[in-house]
Amino acid sequence: MTTATAFEMPDKNGYFGEYGGQVIPPQLIEIMNQINDAYDQVSQSEAFQNELQQLNADYVGRPSPVYFAKRITEKVGGARIFLKREDLNHTGAHKINHCIGEALLAKHMGKTKVLAETGAGQHGVALATACALVGIDCEIHMGEIDIAKEHPNVTKMKILGCKLVPVSRGTRTLKDAVDSAFEEYLKDPVNFFYAIGSVVGPHPFPKIVRDFQSIVGREAREQFLAKEGKLPDVIMACVGGGSNAMGLFTAFLDDASVKMVGVEPAGKGLDTPDHAATLTLGSKGALHGFECYNLQDAEGNPLPVYSIASGLDYPGVGPQHCHLKDIKRVSYEAIDDKECLDAFMQLSRLEGIIPALESAHAVAYAMKLAKTMSPDQTILVNLSGRGDKDVDFVADYLSL
Repeated sequence: MTTATAFEMPDKNGYFGEYGGQVIPPQLIEIMNQINDAYDQVSQSEAFQNELQQLNADYVGRPSPVYFAKRITEKVGGARIFLKREDLNHTGAHKINHCIGEALLAKHMGKTKVLAETGAGQHGVALATACALVGIDCEIHMGEIDIAKEHPNVTKMKILGCKLVPVSRGTRTLKDAVDSAFEEYLKDPVNFFYAIGSVVGPHPFPKIVRDFQSIVGREAREQFLAKEGKLPDVIMACVGGGSNAMGLFTAFLDDASVKMVGVEPAGKGLDTPDHAATLTLGSKGALHGFECYNLQDAEGNPLPVYSIASGLDYPGVGPQHCHLKDIKRVSYEAIDDKECLDAFMQLSRLEGIIPALESAHAVAYAMKLAKTMSPDQTILVNLSGRGDKDVDFVADYLSL
């Protein structure tokens, strides 16, 4: 399986190799296919592309820069570390890239309300922002634990005018928020639009979110060539559902010289139940309408998962990531809470950049890997979000 083939996926049934598809009730398949047809039509429209390009430039603030982290590099030694600064986007993360696209698509289809789940709150804030921008109602479901951890984002969502629905079932985190939001969506799938927050869910959402996020990799590839005269030796990003990583990886899939690394949360340790390392320790199964690697019990039920980063505690992962693991185009590693927090503090104090805890997982692995590489080699990290949402939690956790 060539990387070119991987880039051209999914197939007409929504599969990336063995993963993806539509594991949903028959009545929903027609709705999903309508969304796919509408997306294929509108995404090829010059008017839509022009509007999206204009909003990316004048509203989001794209392109986001590629920054050489000089002091981190000097501290760690070895390869030079660069950051793709998605944290500088309007709303503070990569999520705005697909949220504007999904909100425009929902309005084009005549939907009356956009629904979504959120973990860390970045997707919720970005979607509430996009819905305010295009003038469509927004409802966000969020686990009670995440609401307590991510208070700044909760406040932002309320100010932006969305309806916030606390989820008290189960683990009261991201997986349960997905279940809750999807149940609301099933009440009126004809008029509601479910704006999935990552490259997960039934076809066509892994494709739609990937396509809107691919601007990250296209920019980064061009910027890095202009800055360094060559491509990076390694690119990496954190992986929960996997949207920011897929956004970066897509533009480099055919560059065999570029190694790609997805960084998962090892939580309190891979030898404990308190992690969310889906690709590292998961097995194939169905979850939330698609087939993927997931963390599951013997009966195929999702296991409780944990990460210090609320945006990474999901028991499944995007189907294209599963395929890229199987064909060995991307390697997937894991970083624990301690390593994440150390990277969070080092990036803050050496570069003046406070990263999201999610992004700090990728920074931590870059710091670890750089030591094993030579100074003439380079690592590009997708800094997927900023840490405004995490500062109070980290300060309490570390007793700062």
